[in-house]
Amino acid sequence: MNIIVDAFGGDNSPLAVIEGAAMAVAEYGVDITLTGDEGVIRELAEKNGISLDKISIIHTESVIDIHEEPTEIIKSRSDCSMAVGLRALAEGKGDAFVSAGSTGALVVGATFIAKRLKGIKRAALAPIMPTAKGHVILMDAGANVDCRADMLVQFGIMGSCYMEKVLGIKSPKVGLLNVGAEDTKGRDLDIEAYHMLEKAPLNFYGNLEARDFPNGACEVAISDGFTGNIALKLYEGMGSFFSRELKGMLSSGLRGKLAALLIMPQIKAFKKKIDYTEIGGAVLMGISKPVIKAHGSSNAKAFCNAIRQAKNCVEGDVIGAISASLAELESSKKTAAVAADSEKR
Repeated sequence: MNIIVDAFGGDNSPLAVIEGAAMAVAEYGVDITLTGDEGVIRELAEKNGISLDKISIIHTESVIDIHEEPTEIIKSRSDCSMAVGLRALAEGKGDAFVSAGSTGALVVGATFIAKRLKGIKRAALAPIMPTAKGHVILMDAGANVDCRADMLVQFGIMGSCYMEKVLGIKSPKVGLLNVGAEDTKGRDLDIEAYHMLEKAPLNFYGNLEARDFPNGACEVAISDGFTGNIALKLYEGMGSFFSRELKGMLSSGLRGKLAALLIMPQIKAFKKKIDYTEIGGAVLMGISKPVIKAHGSSNAKAFCNAIRQAKNCVEGDVIGAISASLAELESSKKTAAVAADSEKR
């Protein structure tokens, strides 16, 4: 298996990317193709004693900046490390793609270069987040500010396929992020999506209120990108807030320090659970091949885990599962349409 990685995407690139790629080769036995300035990559690898065994390089000197318009990836920056990597993915030179670069550029590039999966209306950004009972996949987390109800149904199907094929959760519960539990709550979009989700081939939980989100009520949480991004940022912010407060309590005074010693194993386990570097990145769902958006501040460990995440998507055949589920959805729609037509006659 070959994973293509944008060597110049992210705050700590390219060194952290090179280190993470070498770690992934050693731990997971994958082949890696790095895209970026070959001279810089080889110089850093030699300087830091990093083996490039099973790592190939596609040379390009251009990099798209996070401040540039995302559409520049298919215009003036079509030769950047991210675009070159996505073209290599589209051409069958790799099985999945990983980048910590501009989210907007990755969404545009993946959509227009690697292409969406047949039948998918929009690609959606889907981070994996910790809950009291395990993990939840949130989609869309910001790729599509405005959505239609049928898009939310597709988000639910794609999220279910990922949680089942990659994390091994059978029949994951799908919740519609909303302001109340009743089916009459929310905007017209939410009400319409609710009734469509009831009929979709998935395990629909119903409306998911924000307070139940971190408690693990569902394994899949779906929303438009505007709502989802607010939920994601609040989740991240509260996590940082609680971590700082807990650190302050356990490091102040003798009692706090003694308490810290007594519960240190639990603290380490909790810290690992909320550490984004353990997950790897957010999946860009709906693309014809697995695409992983790593966090912009990813270190070597995070890049290694993002590559592992990409590998798991390939091995679990998430794309194939999504295609099969979409076909089932379309079949059920046709059956319902035929039945409705027969009743009219």
